[in-house]
Amino acid sequence: MKKLSTLFAFALLAVAATAQTTWNIDQPHSSIGFSVSHMVVSESSGNFKDFSAKVVSNSDDFDGADVEFSAKVASINTENEKRDGHLKSADFFDAEKFPDVTFKGKLVKAGGKYQLKGQFTMKGVTKDVAFDVTYGGKLDTGRGVKAGFKLVGKINRQDYGVKWANKLQDGSAVVGDEVEVICKIELNKQA
Repeated sequence: MKKLSTLFAFALLAVAATAQTTWNIDQPHSSIGFSVSHMVVSESSGNFKDFSAKVVSNSDDFDGADVEFSAKVASINTENEKRDGHLKSADFFDAEKFPDVTFKGKLVKAGGKYQLKGQFTMKGVTKDVAFDVTYGGKLDTGRGVKAGFKLVGKINRQDYGVKWANKLQDGSAVVGDEVEVICKIELNKQA
């Protein structure tokens, strides 16, 4: 009987160790941003105001966690209404035809460093990407558990069919092709 009790206790511990934990994005304390070169000498930046994300983890340190993310293109904000309208047009994101930018993949830890690897979809085109991630840790606030991450990476907008390409007099691009993605994420542990 003692062996059976011990075996049952180990089985419970194994189930607890592999239990999934769901985390939801704390939108007011998170930002989904981007930056792109403008006229070669500077950068323009912006963000998405309407987004959602869910992380499902089987480990305490988020290694191997499943990540899903979506941002509404119509919520793009660069602090310039005219530019925002142009970005929503068919020249750039074509928000009417392609309303969402999405990601689905995994958070992977290797050698103490994290990467977010998976499929990024923009303007109907899906490509494999890998973004560097800094894990800020977890904190029990007394009203719930929070976790924090910072994600930085680059994509080429041309790869996703975002082809608008006016040139300056010297032939340089008005808007660069390489887009830096910068996300600051705060997650709430689902009760």
